[in-house]
Amino acid sequence: MARLSVVIIARNESSVLRLCLDSVVWADEIVLLDGGSDDDTAQIAREYTGKVFVERDWQGYGKQRQRAQARASGDWIFMIDADERVTPELRAEIQRVVAADDRTRAYEIAILPWCFGRFIRHGGWYPARKVRLYPAAKARYGSQRVHEKLEFEQGVRIEPLTGDLLHFTYRDLEHYLVKSARYAAEWAHERDDAGRRTSIAAGIGHAIACFLRMYVFRGGFLDGRAGFLLALLSTHSTFVKYADLWVRQQPSPTP
Repeated sequence: MARLSVVIIARNESSVLRLCLDSVVWADEIVLLDGGSDDDTAQIAREYTGKVFVERDWQGYGKQRQRAQARASGDWIFMIDADERVTPELRAEIQRVVAADDRTRAYEIAILPWCFGRFIRHGGWYPARKVRLYPAAKARYGSQRVHEKLEFEQGVRIEPLTGDLLHFTYRDLEHYLVKSARYAAEWAHERDDAGRRTSIAAGIGHAIACFLRMYVFRGGFLDGRAGFLLALLSTHSTFVKYADLWVRQQPSPTP
């Protein structure tokens, strides 16, 4: 019988981790890689699995997922974040896939986000499918600091599952601002290292385009006030990441 490893990377996720782990206790193995938490993340994880590891040398999301997957022993990997939960319907589909054990396929899953009091179904946030279930020997994450991508061996086909993965994205506004600032910094760091340049005007242009795309063209207005707030905040986050890149390219102070 093929075995399934649930793999999680986390840092300071004690407030949501237990609910995530409760939703995947049926897996053959749970692997959690802690990025150096200041809270009880690692202790909570050890209540569910003996495969809890700590890597404080943060090099981006892609590298961290590579490290976590390397510690898994299952034939199949299900990559999940600490603020996500598997529904009973999705569990049944995952178990069916692992039992069939066709390692020429990988599976993308629709992610349904909960944000500011409701599930968000528009604005480009849903279904936002991502490949999360795949044969361990046929795929691995790239080294991108953010927006990390799976890289597959030739011949692997991507197919959809019908169940949703629930994503409890932001606890409150402060959590949104802290999380988005971290993503902006990682994004700017990666592009600065690659020699990319930008301007304040480019940041303004991308921010305006983000609002129009989310709220108007992708129907974010259908999510009510939560959709409007999310579009505004995403506009701000888009500008901040370009501003961060621009600031990194300004002259350093003379000693």
